[in-house]
Amino acid sequence: MKQKRSSAGFLRRVEAGLLAAGTLWVAAVTAGSDTAAAAAAALASALPERMLRWELGDLWTRDSLSPAAVLAIGESPLLSAARDDVAALWSLERQESPEEDGETRAPVTVPVEETPVEPAAPAEDNGVPAKTLIPTDPSGYTVCGRVYISNSTGHELSVPELQKPFAAALGEGEPQILILHTHGSEAYTPAPGTEGIVWSGNCRTTDYRYNVVKVGDEMAEVLGAAGVSVLHDRTLYDYPNYTGAYDRALVSIRKYLEQYPSIRFILDVHRDAIEDGQGNQYKVVSEIGGVGVPAQMSLVMGSDGSGLEHPDWLENLKLAAAVQQDILERYPTLMRPVLLRNSRYNQHATTGSLLLEVGAAGNSPEEAALAGRLFAERFAAVLLAKEEPAADAEHDAGHVEAAS
Repeated sequence: MKQKRSSAGFLRRVEAGLLAAGTLWVAAVTAGSDTAAAAAAALASALPERMLRWELGDLWTRDSLSPAAVLAIGESPLLSAARDDVAALWSLERQESPEEDGETRAPVTVPVEETPVEPAAPAEDNGVPAKTLIPTDPSGYTVCGRVYISNSTGHELSVPELQKPFAAALGEGEPQILILHTHGSEAYTPAPGTEGIVWSGNCRTTDYRYNVVKVGDEMAEVLGAAGVSVLHDRTLYDYPNYTGAYDRALVSIRKYLEQYPSIRFILDVHRDAIEDGQGNQYKVVSEIGGVGVPAQMSLVMGSDGSGLEHPDWLENLKLAAAVQQDILERYPTLMRPVLLRNSRYNQHATTGSLLLEVGAAGNSPEEAALAGRLFAERFAAVLLAKEEPAADAEHDAGHVEAAS
């Protein structure tokens, strides 16, 4: 009898433990849901995967591998032994190389009404150590005029080819430029004592005052003032899930191009994260007399090196080289070297696509905003200058026709 009571008590403790674990899991899955419907949807989405992981013996997830990946590596003792390395490579690939059939969300398909913003205020020192990164040795770079290109692909670059006119051009109709943020929650470091910030991750926030969406606001205003029509998508494609952000952004890009055939240029605005050997953040700045201290920026250009189709990557790179050359002629330390990589970063969507990293996590929001305004100023100038020869030719043709 005592043994039966002991067994019954043990079973009750096991049941209580399982119930507590289930309750904690439900609370974790539904955290952040604003309504009962949202909580139910979160549970419906998470439960099938959790049951599959139970079947695979991977209930307590130790990394970001999907159930399919867990099943695949489980067939190989060698891969199973190196699971941590496989997971690290998986995470890197998912961040840098978007897949075509990834998770989707309903895109914003109406231009955002831009609220006029005041010019960027002088940046208050946020206490983060600053550096200015300027290449001085051409070794390891392709040098095209003032532009240094760090090429990590297998493609050989031709300087004469890079100096040819880029293909994309402003067309008729509006909008002409799409600004979006694949990693919109990437944020900057405000001055100490700044209150009211809710961080959603490491150097990330959904607060538009402190993330890269604010930089997009500034850029849209400058481009609009220059006479270039802009559609600014302020969607946070990396929140709440960072993985799959490029897939979700690509869905929206395609919707925008279908709805607005006038779009010729796409600016995907990010920010970098730079640390020293001890893991301390530092910011990158450019001293510009009479302007202020903007964050340094870099253009990250994709190619077809990952195996994904991107036949016109060189046209994007030619555009990047032309824009960077123009900027460096006026602001010699504002741009860091162009990075050419194997991943394509959705730049196959148009021949006028650029990925711009504005500053680093250590920069202040004001330094990033000023940098964005300076980039937009020169970007507009480059695009409008390309239209001038065509306008002059039409003007001359009109004179010839009138004379005849």
